[in-house]
Amino acid sequence: MGYLLDTNIVTAVLKQNPKVTEQLKVLNRQNEEVFISAMTYYEIERGFLAIKAVKKLSNFENSVKKYQVLLLDNRAIFQKASEIYADLKQRGLPIQDADIFIAATAIFHNLILVSHDSDLSRITGLQLQDWLQDE
Repeated sequence: MGYLLDTNIVTAVLKQNPKVTEQLKVLNRQNEEVFISAMTYYEIERGFLAIKAVKKLSNFENSVKKYQVLLLDNRAIFQKASEIYADLKQRGLPIQDADIFIAATAIFHNLILVSHDSDLSRITGLQLQDWLQDE
């Protein structure tokens, strides 16, 4: 079983959050695979570019070299994202498209999504962990 890091967890990695850093060390010792979504890459890179944070952008690009970036390169990911969107809309519980694509990527690749976003708990079939709980 592998792990997909949500945007807020990658941000915690960049800020050297001790809880997240320790959990990643544990996974590394267990030879668990850790990934990030192309959407997470986009969300973080666009944020740093928008504020011209060149040093933070460089730090981010160096940090993510450790993790494979999972692309939105399969129609099944889009189909799953569409199903998630429709389900949440019908239940009156919409969330942001980026979160839907990140969740769909995790489901498609059978990964545990690590996130500190409680909205994601609304998604049926998503395996979710919050390493920042109680913070």
